[in-house]
Amino acid sequence: MQLPIKIAPSILSADFANFGAECRAIEAEGADWVHVDVMDGHFVPNLTFGPAMCAALRPHIKTVMDVHLMIAPVDPYIAAFANAGADIITAHIEAGPHIHCTLQAIRTTGKKAGLALNPGTGIEAVEHLLDMVDLICVMTVNPGFGGQSFIASQVDKVRRLRAMLGARPVHIEIDGGVTVETAPLVAAAGADVLVAGSAVFKGGSVTNSAPYGAHIAAIRAAAEAAR
Repeated sequence: MQLPIKIAPSILSADFANFGAECRAIEAEGADWVHVDVMDGHFVPNLTFGPAMCAALRPHIKTVMDVHLMIAPVDPYIAAFANAGADIITAHIEAGPHIHCTLQAIRTTGKKAGLALNPGTGIEAVEHLLDMVDLICVMTVNPGFGGQSFIASQVDKVRRLRAMLGARPVHIEIDGGVTVETAPLVAAAGADVLVAGSAVFKGGSVTNSAPYGAHIAAIRAAAEAAR
């Protein structure tokens, strides 16, 4: 099933002193979603935002707050991020022993449920979870830091995952190394949500947001042309 291409800039690459203004700027320049990377310094080697930051950002986001939890354990924090205003909550299959329970907990909050896979994780374990998810996030870098190089082996994973999903209206999101050059590869394989950090925010600012719009438009055009 082919869903419209969506561009979800990651605020991990935004100006930390101006998050609210940055969210408003990327939306004004054409972002479909705002991607929030939550890292705990334990599951991944970096420490970023918590529920309080998401709650502070929520009034500045008019589209979709796409919250990617790179944390372990996940379950104790699901309600907090739901209450903070997340529209989509994505948990990693590698973050705990009972991912089925985690997805149930997310859905119980009324939020859309996402499932993320690290580059070294195969898709076999996803087979019995397909009817519980709204989104599957394929990591095309190892999680933890922005600005990493795209791992090309993940393109085939996207292709096989799209075939496995069949007619289900489940988003395939790509997180890591998305650029004008890599977006066509994953879009042709079946991805429809592209998370881009430095590729969107480079060269722009809250007082000069036109580059954001140019980058978003270029990534979208490259992805759509590859379909």
